[in-house]
Amino acid sequence: MGAWDLLLSGLVILLGLCGVLLPGVPGSWLVWAGVLWWALKDPRPLAWAVLTGATVVLLLSLAVRWALPPRRFRTDVATRRVALYAGTGTVLGFVLIPVLGAIPGFLGGVYLAERLRLGRHGEAMAALRTAMRTGGSSVLAELYACLLITGAWAGAVIVG
Repeated sequence: MGAWDLLLSGLVILLGLCGVLLPGVPGSWLVWAGVLWWALKDPRPLAWAVLTGATVVLLLSLAVRWALPPRRFRTDVATRRVALYAGTGTVLGFVLIPVLGAIPGFLGGVYLAERLRLGRHGEAMAALRTAMRTGGSSVLAELYACLLITGAWAGAVIVG
């Protein structure tokens, strides 16, 4: 596999990770498409195993998100700021405390954004609970699945 193909698939995966946080962008499907592109260009058994695992994780994520409340986000500046903080917290948590740190990272990011916006702990906690009930849990499930897929892809690229 050439460096340009690897870079292209990595950029599609990165775009998908960012797309999870934006309403209307099929982020998880972009992550899967990046892995698919990589597996088609690098037809080793490891690449196909990662693609199969990515497909299973994506389908499980869809099943989980189907059971969760639907997203009902507003499209204002505060929502974009919360999404940015939550996404950054999720990625940092995923890297600092491998795999399981994504969940407290997401919650911490939402809390920090709301604490900076509202100023008090009690109001920030209430806003965090509201955000998780109005679609934050769905975003967390999708972002977590995409980070798992990205981690498997990155591990396979480094090993291979």
